[in-house]
Amino acid sequence: MEWIGILAVVLLIIFASCVKIVPQAEAYVVERLGGYQATWQVGIHLKFPIIDRVAKKVALKEQVVDFAPQPVITKDNVTMRIDTVVFYQITDPKLYVYGVENPIMAIENLTATTLRNIIGDLELDQTLTSREIINTKMRTSLDVATDPWGIKVNRVELKNIIPPAAIQEAMEKQMKAERERREAILKAEGEKTSAILVAEGKKASAILDAEADKEAAILRAEASKEAMIREAEGQAQAILAVQKANADGIRFIKEAGADDAVIKLKSLEAFGKAADGKATKIIIPSEIQGLAGMVKAVSEVAQTDK
Repeated sequence: MEWIGILAVVLLIIFASCVKIVPQAEAYVVERLGGYQATWQVGIHLKFPIIDRVAKKVALKEQVVDFAPQPVITKDNVTMRIDTVVFYQITDPKLYVYGVENPIMAIENLTATTLRNIIGDLELDQTLTSREIINTKMRTSLDVATDPWGIKVNRVELKNIIPPAAIQEAMEKQMKAERERREAILKAEGEKTSAILVAEGKKASAILDAEADKEAAILRAEASKEAMIREAEGQAQAILAVQKANADGIRFIKEAGADDAVIKLKSLEAFGKAADGKATKIIIPSEIQGLAGMVKAVSEVAQTDK
């Protein structure tokens, strides 16, 4: 009975070893008698004991590998060191297992040669400013080269570009000179802007002063014009009042039945008022002179009778 129990335990162990569970994002490459049998995907699988074996467990997730800096020479004979980062993913576990002996080493060597070829066609300045172009070219080349190995290169990045010490020093001096130049330009532009603002302020002030003087002159002219108009209106009203008074006096005399002699006497009185004791000579019409003489004679006769 013991050998039956032992046999049962052995059979149970053998059965357990033949049952395989493939986890998510992995694949198992199975060989039978040393040859490729199948690729197991996610799930539970059963293999034959002794004749079947799991040759390789392959991770299907995207993986990252960082390669050491590689020496490269630019088109203008500048030696620099560049290290790259490659993002890849296994798409065919069978090709990955049987396509190349050491896939990671193969990708590293392929990356170094591809990088040398690309940088060899670029000058130093282009290398420093064309990272995106270099990344795209390398990804395309590596993706084509690794396709027979069941590997897809998703992205390639230049992690560091390390030029020689002399080049770094020259670049630092150039950057310092460029910063000083930009500072000088900004300072000059600031001074220019300040001068323009000051000039515009003076111009605006002069324009406002001129407009104020113009408005003041217009106001003075309008005030003078208004004063002259009022003065002229006053004189016209005075002349009108005098003429009206004269007209009223003449009309009163006519209405009183005064003859020509009275009118002439009134005229004589008007001449006397006109002289006002200031004139040295007054020219009197002849008819008024005769009337004046007659008035004087009558006056003398009246005095004699008394």
